Amino acid sequence: MDDNQAMDVGTAAREWSLRPAEAADVEAIAELRAVVMRPDLERLGRFDEHRVRQRLRDGFSPPHTSVIVADGAFAGSVALRPAEDGHWLEHFYLDPGLQGRGLGSAVLRTLLHETDTHGTPVRLNVLQGSPAQRLYARHGFTVETQDPVDVFMLRRPGASSSRGETP
Repeated sequence: MDDNQAMDVGTAAREWSLRPAEAADVEAIAELRAVVMRPDLERLGRFDEHRVRQRLRDGFSPPHTSVIVADGAFAGSVALRPAEDGHWLEHFYLDPGLQGRGLGSAVLRTLLHETDTHGTPVRLNVLQGSPAQRLYARHGFTVETQDPVDVFMLRRPGASSSRGETP
């Protein structure tokens, strides 16, 4: 992945990059997870101040996680974990002040270009009712299964997005 990838003028951050996560990043990512997920978890009656952070700590895998840096500052995280049948996209959290301005789409396009190059499908899950589901649908993810809490989505290699986005 390229360092200092440029975004369109007028978006939240003019330059962004992905850097490999380090063990020391876990607390910043855990805190961001708590902030980002709180509204959806509260809506579902599942928010627990300790558990929301501990689940990230328990599943944190620096070798598969990238830190999103925007305009030189910590902006979020994303993990792309290899699985037997493709990859799992996990821990994709973006600072709320940067959401809805194109940065998440730019990061997602970069990751999906990489998985498309390798011909691997990508799976993820989002909480029921999360606005993030619309972002994923725009990038070619479709609902595979769901339960009262989670929506499991799949994107096959090269799946087109509804907005014709390309890497």
